[in-house]
Amino acid sequence: MGMTWRLPAGGSARTGESLSGNVNRAPAVERRGRRRVFHGAALLAVTGVDDRGKHAGRPARIAAHLALVALVACSSGAPAGDQTAAAAGAAGNAAAEQNGGAPGAGAAGSSTAAGGDVERGLLLNTPRATAGYTLFTPLLSDTTYLIDNDGLVVHTWKSDYAPSGSVYLLDNGNLLRGAREPGVAVFKGGGQGGRIQELTWDGELVWDFAFASEDHLLHHDIEPLPNGNLLAIAWEAKSAEEARAAGLRPDLTPEAGVWPDMVIEIEPQRPSGGRIVWEWHAWDHLVQSHDEGLPGYGEPARHPRRIDINGAKPPEIDPEELEQLKALGYVPADAQPEDLGSDLLHTNAVAYNAELDQIALSTPRLHEIWIIDHSTTAAEAASSSGGRWGHGGDLLYRWGNPAAYGRGDDNDQRLFGQHDVRWIPAGFPGAGNLLLYNNAVPEGEGSYSTVVELVPPIDAQGRYVLPGDGPFGPASPAWEYVPTDKLGFSSPFISGATRLPNGNTLICAGAPGRFFEVTPAGEIVWDYRDPHSGDVRMADGSTPHPVGEFTYAVFRATKVLPHNPALAGRTLAPLDPQPPVAGR
Repeated sequence: MGMTWRLPAGGSARTGESLSGNVNRAPAVERRGRRRVFHGAALLAVTGVDDRGKHAGRPARIAAHLALVALVACSSGAPAGDQTAAAAGAAGNAAAEQNGGAPGAGAAGSSTAAGGDVERGLLLNTPRATAGYTLFTPLLSDTTYLIDNDGLVVHTWKSDYAPSGSVYLLDNGNLLRGAREPGVAVFKGGGQGGRIQELTWDGELVWDFAFASEDHLLHHDIEPLPNGNLLAIAWEAKSAEEARAAGLRPDLTPEAGVWPDMVIEIEPQRPSGGRIVWEWHAWDHLVQSHDEGLPGYGEPARHPRRIDINGAKPPEIDPEELEQLKALGYVPADAQPEDLGSDLLHTNAVAYNAELDQIALSTPRLHEIWIIDHSTTAAEAASSSGGRWGHGGDLLYRWGNPAAYGRGDDNDQRLFGQHDVRWIPAGFPGAGNLLLYNNAVPEGEGSYSTVVELVPPIDAQGRYVLPGDGPFGPASPAWEYVPTDKLGFSSPFISGATRLPNGNTLICAGAPGRFFEVTPAGEIVWDYRDPHSGDVRMADGSTPHPVGEFTYAVFRATKVLPHNPALAGRTLAPLDPQPPVAGR
């Protein structure tokens, strides 16, 4: 038998459950009503009552800012103006929280039950659930958990740090874990890291690598490589002068400067070092149509493999509003207004395909996924030629928002603050396709989440097909999980999805801390809500990540199959006693 706890409603998932979802194989995302969406958010913000008469109970303009800021600072990166639907969704979540419900998703996307407690722990375990274990780390915790299908903890690892995001169980049974470095001076966005640690199965620290300074900071995700190295995402600091000289419009340039992303490959040098053996910088692959006298001038539509430095618009917020958001926990306690515009791309996921020697990235500020070439030398990675695929470090493929490179408009947008792009492994149904979590699809006065599977268009030589003057395909996903109650399934930040060997998909709705497994037809066969939180705090008393009231938030949850080499010869019985849970 699994265990279920009923915990206080604040910061947790909605009550009630539905055991099915919809599968959409050729969706056309409807954009009608965007103006109405923003009107609903504005009405909620200004009056405290939405257009259905529901009282929000939030400070006037704060509710409307929750998504615009939380999606930037907490991981989804929705730019102001373009993602008014996300603002409405966050405002609606704020209203639900204030009225005794809770933000985010319920089991299969259920309706909110006002007041009362919220059920956490194991909610559903059927014979069709994939055998194995689930690995996760709550964002406010220093503990990583491995649970069985009954929702019982069978192993834990403890660190001196909160996580930065992802955790991986290596084939030797060691845990690879990004960590939140305290005292970061420059970089104030969500997903802050700065440190990577490796712990043995028994918790001994065997590698501790820091990459945190005023010039650069690891953040969000890491990816182990077959050769024992790993890929990591990092911000690098550029001054306002450097940004303007690269063609960033003055009205989009924070005086604090900007933080474009880079990807580095690290060769561990245990016990406490690392050597960077390969790197890619987004800054080397820009295009701008602002000033023909500056480098990289050109129309983005004519340079679809390059990144428009003016493609994302930062949210607007005044200092008073920022202080209120800090008090609510939706942005870091030391954030400044300019910090919200400094994070140019907010890359939140990195994945690797060894067969193709390619890297996939998720860039939610532009609402796109990208693929770049890893076969390049350092010089080729900084150029537009060379490497196995001939384009140097320019983008091989991009998908989700053709408007970001001038080959579409809002009606063509398919991704909204997405997370966790990855290739489906060989031997699994859909092998070679891309899978990702789409956080904030506009719907009426709110937004909802989906899981998307793509089949990138590839020619006979294995190259991604780019039409002469059109966007990269496909026009629609090959498969998409859409919840039955759309507005009941929404994680405004973090989250992920993993394909399983039987064709099912494990979904992590990260903000409410809910993990569930669905069949290809969308039926839920396993459902769990994380009952574990944490009390890790920074030196100033703030939380390590701006999760707001999502106190059970989990960056990502992954399935560990029974035959995984990491588990060989290990006893995996439920711990007795079980670790304490939040609220008990």
